[in-house]
Amino acid sequence: MSNRDRTIARTDSATKSQFHPKRSFFWEARTRILVWYALLMTGCIGLSIPIFSQLVFNDVDRRVQADIVNDIQDFQEFMAEKTSSGEKLDKDKLDDLFQNFLRRKIPEDDSYLMAFLDGEFERSSPRARPKQLDENSKLMKSWATLTQPQEGELETTDPEVGRIIYMAEPVISEGKVLGVFVTAHASAGERQEAYDAVFLAVQVLLIALLLGLIVAWLVSGRILAPLRSLLRTARSIGESDLTQRLPVRGSGEIGELAKTFNDMMDRLEVAFASQRAFVNDASHELRTPITIIRGHLELLGDDPQERQETIALVLDELDRMNRFVNDLLLLARSERPDFLQLQTIDLDPFTEEIYTKTTALAHRNWQLEAKGRGQIVGDRQRLTQAITNLAQNATQHTAETDTIALGSAVDRQCIRFWVRDTGNGILQTDQKRIFDRFARADKSRRRSDGAGLGLAIVKAIAEAHGGKIELTSELGTGSTFILVLPLELPHQRTTS
Repeated sequence: MSNRDRTIARTDSATKSQFHPKRSFFWEARTRILVWYALLMTGCIGLSIPIFSQLVFNDVDRRVQADIVNDIQDFQEFMAEKTSSGEKLDKDKLDDLFQNFLRRKIPEDDSYLMAFLDGEFERSSPRARPKQLDENSKLMKSWATLTQPQEGELETTDPEVGRIIYMAEPVISEGKVLGVFVTAHASAGERQEAYDAVFLAVQVLLIALLLGLIVAWLVSGRILAPLRSLLRTARSIGESDLTQRLPVRGSGEIGELAKTFNDMMDRLEVAFASQRAFVNDASHELRTPITIIRGHLELLGDDPQERQETIALVLDELDRMNRFVNDLLLLARSERPDFLQLQTIDLDPFTEEIYTKTTALAHRNWQLEAKGRGQIVGDRQRLTQAITNLAQNATQHTAETDTIALGSAVDRQCIRFWVRDTGNGILQTDQKRIFDRFARADKSRRRSDGAGLGLAIVKAIAEAHGGKIELTSELGTGSTFILVLPLELPHQRTTS
């Protein structure tokens, strides 16, 4: 294997390594999106569960408290109704009232209505009570002897009872406590229902999380599909195939990415095509003088006159190669920001100066048609080079009896320099192509000895000034090249 082949193999290997990296499933964008989504959703669920639990338990406590208060209010209204006649209330009468109220009032689940007479437990509804509310318990005895309304809570260790919430209302007649009415509620059942609701909510949230992750995985796959297509397209692109493009769907970021990628590929395709054409044309232009020089040197004899003629021919070809290389360097520098050295130019003497220089190019009927008035901002050397190139181009495609006219003019919008000739003219099909590098007209104008870079240089200089080059031509009547420049060059610093 040759050194060149080994170099190509290493390059291909590096390219494959660049475009086919070892990918881990856990580092794919789709997986990372899913992981972040799972962490976010898990965090939200983890925060929502205790908040939801606390809200449910608070609602249970409020509901129990409301039921107890309602029981006390019902008892107070009942007592107020039964004693409104002013009849004296005694122990027996109170016992009858307790019995009637408990018979009428049906307590809520886990609620207990209890009546105490003369410091002793009398009756309750329902009759069955937890052991913490046994008539001999400490809590019941403390209620039996109350002289003031009381409310509170008692935390028990019995899981079937839990916390006991109560309110006690003493019945007082003529300053004497005849009895006590107590309503109590064991919260274990209510809180168990709350626990069941929370547990059910947790199950629903976990199922929703699982479904959300599945949907997120599918949706992220659809969202990232253009990126995978972009990756496949990028892998399939090589210097020999730049025609691959991405389908543009929608107007979001992915659509903009696909459009931007396609625009980039359009520019790359044009750039590679231009590069190939440039290399082919440049190699052709350089191959010809090299072949001529090599052929004459190989046949060089001992005759002094022949040697002198060969040396002159070789130097001429080397000069042509030197001009060609300088033109290429000039075109390469035209894209740099420091290509122009701007200054203020008086248009009238500048036009006169260019006319004087161009009349020495060849024997023609030279004319100065007009001279603009005022000042312009531009690169004096580059503008002189551009107009001189146009004049040189005109001399190459006209006869000695033809006319070549130069001129300049200024209006409110732009500055114009023109070179007009009475040559053969240019075919319509060639008028745009001749400004490309290495381009020459096919039939309308005779081929010159140059490399076809003169008009490309004129175009580059015009565009560097923010202007353009225009052409009007008809076969048999001649051509007019117009260099159009703006009055002001924005964002440029001028020097006088």
